Amino acid sequence: MNTSSARMLVLAGEHFACVKIIGRANFTSSIDFKTLIGELRQKGYTYFVLDLSECALMDSTFLGVLAGFGLKLCGASKPGTSPIELLNPNPRISELLENLGVIHLFKVSEGASHLPDGVESCAVAATTPNREEVTQACLEAHRTLMELNPANVSRFKDVTQFLAEDLKKLKAEKSAP
Repeated sequence: MNTSSARMLVLAGEHFACVKIIGRANFTSSIDFKTLIGELRQKGYTYFVLDLSECALMDSTFLGVLAGFGLKLCGASKPGTSPIELLNPNPRISELLENLGVIHLFKVSEGASHLPDGVESCAVAATTPNREEVTQACLEAHRTLMELNPANVSRFKDVTQFLAEDLKKLKAEKSAP
């Protein structure tokens, strides 16, 4: 099984950030994505374009992190608008977002990106999360998907139960003398 993470490139303007996701957006890259978005929000960015034209797929953990991000930002936006634009998602990603019941959190668009003047490239620092951090991120992402759409409970209840038990074991091992 290939678990290589997606690469992320960032272009940032005054209140706008474009994150290009290249490759497989999976549980490993979800931690870097969550960290990156948190840092951009702290710096005052309020509108995000996620260029998915080279994103091959997203696993459920990455989709859960993305949905959580959408939920946080959509709570502050006007109904019918979203400060998160998904640019050129492939049909598989669009279908997953629809089937999970979270597509409404995003503005989906097709075509070339139109970046405003004054956009600068920013470095993306990769992290090396430990097993506990990865398990915690996976658990939170799947719980988010279940909270957003009751139909997801049957899809992910076994996964979340396994992850919760695994996380409990990892924490117990860490605190054992």
